[in-house]
Amino acid sequence: MGESFTEAEREALYKAIFSRRDVRGQFRPDPVPDDVLRRILLAAHHAPSVGFMQPWNFIVVTDPAVKARIHADFAQANEEAAALFEGERRSLYSRLKLEGIRDAPVNLCVTCDRERSGPVVLGRTHMPAMDLYSCVCAVQNLWLAARAEGLGVGWVSILHEEALKGALGIPDRIVPIAYLCIGSVSHFEPVPELETKGWRRRLDLDDLVFRDRWEQR
Repeated sequence: MGESFTEAEREALYKAIFSRRDVRGQFRPDPVPDDVLRRILLAAHHAPSVGFMQPWNFIVVTDPAVKARIHADFAQANEEAAALFEGERRSLYSRLKLEGIRDAPVNLCVTCDRERSGPVVLGRTHMPAMDLYSCVCAVQNLWLAARAEGLGVGWVSILHEEALKGALGIPDRIVPIAYLCIGSVSHFEPVPELETKGWRRRLDLDDLVFRDRWEQR
């Protein structure tokens, strides 16, 4: 287990990282095989977590009626979001496809149980949000594993939290972290779609790295 990666293994890891995309419109209807779904969930379950509390749960959604309910909330939230932009930005926003809820064969909600390890958690004593960040690490693990399996993943964040919890029967104390659309895709874009469509460009790494103190290069 402690052996170094081979060069091919290392390159495969970086390939998954650099070719991962937020997929919205390329989903195929083919079902995700159960063994593949289990593998990517197992990858998520092996994410690092503060105090080893493993605060995540995974709600697998395949029922079209449940998807339709969540998509209806997305449609409402998306209208609200569009109204926050102005001029050409609003026009561009309205042309973007920002979800694949009904298209993807599998939807997945990743949640955080903030009470799983009791009131005092090793490593969370002074940074209480670390359990939430741990669940985000689980999302990233799943996303990279899915990419290695040839599956696309899209993160839908334009949702009302309470509506999502109601649709999925999530208890009040549980925090939804991510609502993901998962499935095989026709293709992966060579660069992020929002960059292609002119929404944002990738920032230069050298502009983001400081040494020892903020803004000291």
